[in-house]
Parts: sequence; C-alpha cells; structure tokens
Amino acid sequence: MAQKTQEKGVTGTAPVVDAPSNVRNVVLVGHSGAGKTTLVETLLASTGVISRAGSIPDGTTTCDHDPAAVKQQRSVSLACAPLEHDGVKINLLDSPGYADFVGELRAGLRAADAALFVVSAVDGVDATTVALWEECAAVGMPRAVAITRIDHPRADYDETVAQCQRVFGDSSSSSVLPLYLPLHNDAGDTVVGTVGLLTQRVFDYSDGYPPQVRDTDPEHAAAMEEARNTLIEGIIAESEDETLMDRYLSGEQLDEQTLIDDLETAVTGGSFYPVIGVCGDTQVGVDALLEVLTRGFPSPLEHALPAVTGVDGSPRDLLTCDPNGPLVAEVVKTTIDSYVGRVSLVRVFSGTLRPDTIAHVSGHGMAERGHPDHDADERVAHIYSPLGGELREVPYCIAGDICAITKSGSAETGDTISVKDNPLLMAPWEMPEPLLPVAIVAKTRSDEDAMAKNLGRLVAGDPTMRLERNAETRQTVLWCMGESHADVVLDRLRAGGVELSTEPVRVALRETFTSAAKGHGRHVKQSGGHGQYAVCDIEVEPLPCSAGFEYAVRVVGGAVPHQYIPSVEKGVRAQMERGMTAGYPVVDIKVTLFDGKAHSVDSSDAAFQMAGSLALRDAAEKGQVALLEPVDEVTVRVPDTYVGAVMGDMSSRRGRVLGTEPDNGERTVIRAEVPAVELTRYAVELRSMSSGAGTFSRSFARYEPMPPHLAEQMSKEAAER
Repeated sequence: MAQKTQEKGVTGTAPVVDAPSNVRNVVLVGHSGAGKTTLVETLLASTGVISRAGSIPDGTTTCDHDPAAVKQQRSVSLACAPLEHDGVKINLLDSPGYADFVGELRAGLRAADAALFVVSAVDGVDATTVALWEECAAVGMPRAVAITRIDHPRADYDETVAQCQRVFGDSSSSSVLPLYLPLHNDAGDTVVGTVGLLTQRVFDYSDGYPPQVRDTDPEHAAAMEEARNTLIEGIIAESEDETLMDRYLSGEQLDEQTLIDDLETAVTGGSFYPVIGVCGDTQVGVDALLEVLTRGFPSPLEHALPAVTGVDGSPRDLLTCDPNGPLVAEVVKTTIDSYVGRVSLVRVFSGTLRPDTIAHVSGHGMAERGHPDHDADERVAHIYSPLGGELREVPYCIAGDICAITKSGSAETGDTISVKDNPLLMAPWEMPEPLLPVAIVAKTRSDEDAMAKNLGRLVAGDPTMRLERNAETRQTVLWCMGESHADVVLDRLRAGGVELSTEPVRVALRETFTSAAKGHGRHVKQSGGHGQYAVCDIEVEPLPCSAGFEYAVRVVGGAVPHQYIPSVEKGVRAQMERGMTAGYPVVDIKVTLFDGKAHSVDSSDAAFQMAGSLALRDAAEKGQVALLEPVDEVTVRVPDTYVGAVMGDMSSRRGRVLGTEPDNGERTVIRAEVPAVELTRYAVELRSMSSGAGTFSRSFARYEPMPPHLAEQMSKEAAER
C-alpha cells in the first residue's frame, strides 16, 4: 500500500511539532458517501502533502489503503493523515461512515479533540448522521459542519444548512450557522467562490487555488445582510462578554476581530457549530475550512484528558497535556501489515514518546471479548508519522500528537503505553456490543491452524469483534457489528490463506421433563471372570424454571450400598449433559433414587454410573421431555416513525412487548422479550427497517418451553448432525 501512496506523489517530510498548542486532532464524521475521504484528499493536495488528489473508484486515496476499503468503495477503518497549515499540524482522522464500523468512529473520537461533520449538499442529513452527532455530543466533542459537493447540479446548499439547523441545533437554530455563502458565476450554474459573512470579503476561485480575495460587490450586500446579522447575533449569544449584545443593539459596529475571537471561543467550548461549504474538485472553501480547523478548533491543551489509574486500579492524579510529564499514551487502532507486522496508531496524552526506549504496555477489562488482561515491558524501536498506509519516521511524538509504532508483541487496541517504572492504565472508551453472530468452519485441518492464528490477529486489532468458541453447539462464532463488518473480517481471514465457509448459527437449547416419570436402569454383563452388575430405580420430577438439579435418596434396607449412591448421581449427571431426545443438556429436574440391587463381587462405581444413565433414559421414554429455548430481554431504540414497524416485527418473532417509553429527542425505547433463535440476524433486519437509525441491546432472561412444532424441527436437525 505504501507503493500506491508513493505513486500518488507524497511530497516533503512528516511534520513534527514541539508544543501541544500547535496540534489539532480532528476526526471526520458523517454517513458513508458524504465525501469525507475525498475532502481529506483535497486538504492534503491543497497543503502540498500530496502532489495530486487520489480517487475512490481508482482505489488511490490516501486513507482508503485497506484492500477491503478498495473492494467496498468506502472506508472500513480509521486512518490518520497529518498536514500543516500556518505552523499548525492538523491530524485528520478519517472514520468510516457506515454503521457497522462505529467502533472505528469511537476510536477516532478518543484520539481527537474536535469533530468535523461532513454532509453532502446533494443527499443532506440522514438518520445515521444524526446518530453520529449524538455520539459526539455524548462525549462533549466540539464540532463544525462541512457541506460538500456544493457545485453538484442537484446540490441545495440553503436547504442542507436548514436541515443541519433542524437536526443539529437547538430550538432557535442559532448554534448552527454558516460562516460563508456560496458565490456563483454570472450564469448562476457554477460555484466559483465564497463570500465571508464576518470579513465581508469575496474569495474567488475562478483562477484556481489559492483564491483571489477582494471586497464584496454591491449586488452581494442584500444577499449577505440577513445571514450576516443572524451570524453576529448567534456569536453574541454565545459570547462571555455580556455587554456585547447591548452594544450591538444600540447600533455599534462591532470589531471584526472581537467577533472572530468570540466565535473561536464558542466553537472550542462546544456551544457553537460553524458551517462551511466546500468543493473537493475545485477546492472552493478549502482555505476557510483550514482556518476553522486551526483557529476555531481546540488544541490538546484545551481538551480534558481521560482518567488514569494504577495497573492495580489505585487512583492517580489527573493528567495534563505536558510534553515533560510522565509518558501516558493509548493505542487507538491496531492493524497487521504483511511487511512490517503489527502497526499501532497511538495518541500521546502526556509526556513524550521517543525511540529506543522501554515502555510498559497494559491492557485490562476486555477479557470477555477475547482480550485477556496483559502487562508487558516492550522496546519502542522507531516512531512514525502515519499518512494513510505509509509510515514516515519521526524523532519523537509529544503530548497531544498522534504517531505509529510497529512490531509490538502485545499492544492491542485500547492498551495504555506508559513509563516502565510507573505503569498506568487509562479508563477505556465504550465499545459497541457486536450483535450479529457468524459461524465459520475451516475446510481442512491445516486451515484450522491458520484460522486460529489469523483470528488472534484480528481480535487484537478489532475490539468490536468478539470470538466465541461454543462448546455446546461445537461452533466457532464471530460476533460482528453487521454484514459489512462480517464481510471485511471474512475477507481478511481468506487473505491470510484460510479456506473457510459459513454455516447457520445454532442456539444452545435445553431439555427438561414436563411430567413425573420413573426409570429403571439395569447394567449387567458377565463374560467370565469379574463382571459388571448394577440395578437402580429412580423417579424424575420437573422443577421450576432455573431451579437447577436436585438429587435425593429414598433407598431402604441397603438395596443400593451407600458407596454406590454417589455413583448413580454421577451417571445421571453425565446423561443430563449428553441430553435425551435432541442432545441438549437437561435442566430443572429432581431425581430420587428409591431402589436398586447390587452384587457383592461384580458391582462397581462404573457399573452404577452406567445404571444411573440408563435409568434416566428409561424415564425419558416413559415421561414427557420438552425443549427449552433461551429468551432474551431486548431493548430497542428507534425514531418515533419506526415504532409501529418494530413492534409489529417483534410480534412476528414470537416476542412479547413489555412496554415503551420516550427517549431524548424524537425517539422511543421499546422493551420486549424475544426467543434467542429469532434474534440471529436481528442486527441486520433492524437496521433495514429503521433506515440505519435503530439500535438494540440484548441480555439473557431465562429458558422457556419451545413450541412443539419448532421443537420437533430442532430435534430432527440435531439428529441429522
């Protein structure tokens, strides 16, 4: 992939900064197809990082260097692309817009200090973008909006701004306002520049980039007067100077620099969200966007840092973004490169990361997703500045900056890197729960070994994927975020030389007795010499749900010697694990041993275990055995417009709706109980019926009897296996 970047023409060396005040970490957020990756290419080309912008259809963009991204024609992983403008280093973090890869977005939010929302002037704001805005609002991230494709024939800039105000802003819409207006040519069919509402200057791109700057023409005055007044009032409303509004209302002409300073303060504080129109092909608006990124967005010094503890959980003081402080950094992304091995994208929060040093790597709290707790001292040999898939070596990385390290033996996504003598642990960011199971099967034994090795690498780099080896169903299950995520994971496994296929996911069921029954177990074998002799009689009774297993003894007269009474229980338990009619474990029964026979020579522990097993099987033939299925408690969060469709779908899945309640905004939370066998593909189907805006969580509630016709079908499938 580095070769592809070189063909595109990377120019100059990687920018290196000495002060956190000269760094801006910005994550680009927006739905798939909004133009984030194209905008990054435009910014890189405009600032001279690359000689020409790459193309998504050609697979030559800087950030979409992953083969899966080239194949799907959209970003599938987080990528970093640094540039320099006016002495400030801007680390652009291009995040995927598709909902399957929200884990990459959250990693980007962790590494960034501000978010640039990218909205297409053609497609507008969709439900996914609104959900992503809420993700950023939840962590208090300063935000701005870049409206792309403003030169497209179907573009509607004014309507897109109005839509952003409706869904992103408050009730007055005064917090989401444009800083510039598009400037069209005389024919009115092409955007040739912008008009600055605060500067009252025209930025004309007719002759290319950079633009020609001049005073506004008289015909522009009427068009910009209302928008300028609205912008000024919006800035004043967020100003910390309480006298500013009175001065404005009295007719005083406020100083341009005063307004700009207040605007920057409001953006940094996360209470005002400027809108800038840009065009990737003609570079219209790029200079304005760069000004917002460097002057409006906060530096790492102005952004609160995550809490830290000792490796043992002991409390520690809050961090400060000080290059001279103790080293604390975090791995926000891990990839496996076929040439250099493991590559870790690292955000340094405190101290300075230098090459040829020994650092402590800690990872805790992700054991349930296949990431065991680990601590190790490792040597950091080299430090790189990542540019998409290319690594450019740098001498150091200070607090607030982002870099990459390679060949770490244990570093995984979410791990903390700190000084060896004082290891620390950062509070982890919230990872989304993968809810789409995919069962995979290796074709040969050699593929099984290769699959195990490659799965370990994938799990290390992708905390949104959970690996489950289900002993009951004897399946290897990958829990993914959705179909696209699953496709990427499977493609990466196959690229690692693994021949595999998928199969339907099986749900671990249970069996139980629904009526009392007696069973007789007789195990007698005599073939010369020492034989086997054991007879036992048991009574099986059903117990309430989740009651477990009870074993009672009602033997009189020593019919079963006391040393063999536990042997019968062992045999019963072993048969319960193997199942009765469909091969699923038996639960919630009481077994009472009430009679039996023994032989003074031929009876043994093994013989009575076999008799106990036979007795339970005999009871199952005489009584009634039912299949139990797991029922999950499901919480669905959807926009109000989809509530009816979701509740109807719940009914079709044999679900019981427990209730609904309003959520923040125009959303509703639906709580229901649904059999787990009906939820195998619910992650995909909910996204389809809610246009990508619905989310859900699930947790095990209990086991319940399965309807007879489904139980019969499951028993047949189990017999065929």
